[in-house]
Amino acid sequence: MIDSVSDMLTRIRNAQAAAHQSAILPFSKLRLNLAKLLEKEGLIDSVSTHGRKAKKVIEIGLRYQAGRPVISKLERISKPGRRVYLKRSQIRPVSQGHGLAVISTSQGLMTDRQARKKGLGGEILCQIW
Repeated sequence: MIDSVSDMLTRIRNAQAAAHQSAILPFSKLRLNLAKLLEKEGLIDSVSTHGRKAKKVIEIGLRYQAGRPVISKLERISKPGRRVYLKRSQIRPVSQGHGLAVISTSQGLMTDRQARKKGLGGEILCQIW
């Protein structure tokens, strides 16, 4: 698999379109950290890992509100063919503060709000609203 983040976003998007309660992804540390960040922000219900070694998977419990998914749009920004890096002064709120951007900084994955607060820039992975 070339782009694990876009695969994760696509699996979540497809699971929500089919009204599934959870999405199952192959394990990677980046995916796990991204899922935990989404859980912390209240966009998904739960994150758990199952299995061992090569068969390890991440199960993400999807969140719905009044029968509609909490996450309405997932968009990959930085891609393997075109990486997008932002300085701290270039980070802007997503959808006028209603969405969030996930940024990979030197201190780990964080939202755009956290990066602005800490004064850090980095690679913008995706936007969610």
